[in-house]
Amino acid sequence: MKLEPIGVVISPYKDRADAPRQGRESEAVSKIAIFEDYRDGLDGLEDRSHLIVLYWADRADRDILKVVPPGKTHKRGVFATRSPSRPNPISLCIVDLLEISGKTLRVRGLDAIDGSPVIDIKPFSAGIDSIE
Repeated sequence: MKLEPIGVVISPYKDRADAPRQGRESEAVSKIAIFEDYRDGLDGLEDRSHLIVLYWADRADRDILKVVPPGKTHKRGVFATRSPSRPNPISLCIVDLLEISGKTLRVRGLDAIDGSPVIDIKPFSAGIDSIE
């Protein structure tokens, strides 16, 4: 398996303690700088209001299999939580797309730490991505 980052996060969060538990709980604005080789992949994105951003939580602990979720008192398996610490720290955020300027996206609701590698972006679709 080979993952190639398509860009990098420019965020007000400089370490894990700064970041919110969930991006949707924050009004902070971040940027995603797309690498030049992937710029053409942004074509058509300007019509979208929300995006799914997949990023690599590169500073997460990768050998933890049980964590205590916020508000709980006992450990649970990491796959039953949204903890960034996991064997493959792939994180997912649904963000508000505020602006596209060249190859930079300005977004709200991203919980990624500054410098986190972005591995994919997908358009959010309420009809597909929400379950009633």
